Amino acid sequence: MKSKILIFSATYNESENITTFLRSLDELNLNVDVLIIDDNSPDKTWEIIQNYSKDKKNIHLIIREKKEGLDTAHKIAYEYAVENDYEFLITLDADLTHDPKKIPEFITELESNSFVIGSRYMHGGKTDMKGWRFLLSYFGNRFFKFIFNIDCTEYTSSFRGFNLKKLKDFHLKNITSKGYSFFMETIYLVDKKNFFIKQIPIYAKQRGGGKSKIAKIELLRTIINLFRLKIKK
Repeated sequence: MKSKILIFSATYNESENITTFLRSLDELNLNVDVLIIDDNSPDKTWEIIQNYSKDKKNIHLIIREKKEGLDTAHKIAYEYAVENDYEFLITLDADLTHDPKKIPEFITELESNSFVIGSRYMHGGKTDMKGWRFLLSYFGNRFFKFIFNIDCTEYTSSFRGFNLKKLKDFHLKNITSKGYSFFMETIYLVDKKNFFIKQIPIYAKQRGGGKSKIAKIELLRTIINLFRLKIKK
């Protein structure tokens, strides 16, 4: 029986984490399909996924020729979910910062909500981030809330759930921001379409192996996109 739920993650050089991530999804014992989009990782993350999924019909892998970014990967995943008639799309990172054990809670909330996001900054939420990455995330989220006055505490986490049957006249292809600003603009569009934003607390841990892909230029890009959206609004 085909699953009504698609779990998605984008990967690039996650060879140290991807097996643990996929096993964690298996251990949930849920009837879900999994989509991974890998940007031709030099560390051959895609090869590990291929070997792991040889006998697993529910894991689907798309390998792109080069690194094309998180925003485009999420747009492809959304279109894939729509075209294949899934009811729920749940997205999260494969670097072990997001705990797959929260997925059942996302599924429960999606039964009655259009959009669900895991928040590090609401009551009960927590993050292990430190240094400039924490400052960028924390003040970026606070600034976005101040500028747009959207009833939400989290705008940049990729741990999200979409009820595709309820989200009429909504598609990620309409997001124009690049990089991590893409996640902020998604919240902006959800709110603009008057869909309720359901938040659940998450504990965002330090990534497993490998290095963060967040470039420091993201701060400048985020500020530019914030003002672009404000002018647009």
